[in-house]
Amino acid sequence: MHFPYPQPEPGEGPGPLFVIGDVHGYLDELLAALHQQGLIDAEGHWSAGRSRVWFLGDFTDRGPDGIGVIDLVMQLAAEAAAAGGYCRALMGNHELLFLGAARYGDEAVQSTAGTASFLAAWRLNGGQQHDLERLQPHHISWLSRLPAMALEDGHLLLHSDTTAYLEYGETIADVNDAVHALLADEGIDEWWDAFRKFTKRFAFRGQAGTMAAQELLAMYGGYRVVHGHSPIPYLTGEHPEDGTPPHVPGPYIYADELAIAMDGGVTMDGRLLVARLPLN
Repeated sequence: MHFPYPQPEPGEGPGPLFVIGDVHGYLDELLAALHQQGLIDAEGHWSAGRSRVWFLGDFTDRGPDGIGVIDLVMQLAAEAAAAGGYCRALMGNHELLFLGAARYGDEAVQSTAGTASFLAAWRLNGGQQHDLERLQPHHISWLSRLPAMALEDGHLLLHSDTTAYLEYGETIADVNDAVHALLADEGIDEWWDAFRKFTKRFAFRGQAGTMAAQELLAMYGGYRVVHGHSPIPYLTGEHPEDGTPPHVPGPYIYADELAIAMDGGVTMDGRLLVARLPLN
């Protein structure tokens, strides 16, 4: 077997697995969290050897430097591969929204709330004009090829806590191919429909949540769903109304331990979470 990076020692297994929740443009917080976990050095370069890292999506919007976040993830992907590990990322609903705003702008779409546009929805959802102005063709190409879901060490990795993935295929490969085909060839209404579906949330919460998680796991494999998208303070109902920062001790395991939430609510003064899997 040919390895395009340092070949593992005989009997050496894959490196440790890490997942990272929603970043939303908070580059400084991301750098600090990655450095704390030993994944990057003080200069912001990969220092984790053969470790495997998955970002769960939502790089832009609301925070100050979404393009800086994308540039960092692309840089780490190259550096990790050279070290024998990898750094990969999922497509979040904000990637769909950001790409839609860049491609379709103010072109009208039919939504349940009346006529809208990707650009208007992007701005309402925290879109930062300086990110759009700095978006380059290589960013668009990279974002457009991100998978919607993945399976690692029995963990089904998703961005959104929704069962909408089931509408796009019966295997992980089918879902990813369907999303990529939609972004490449379909029109604005199909793109908008996908954005709306992947913006749904809270599927694994409450009495029906365990069954929803079981349905996804039965279809796509794995024993536990790991997702971002819905901030943990909203899932737990523990978000102060007086504006004080929420208490987020770490990832949130719920739905009879079939789901792990990784959005620590960095946009609401919570935390940007980086976690090594498996979690107890």
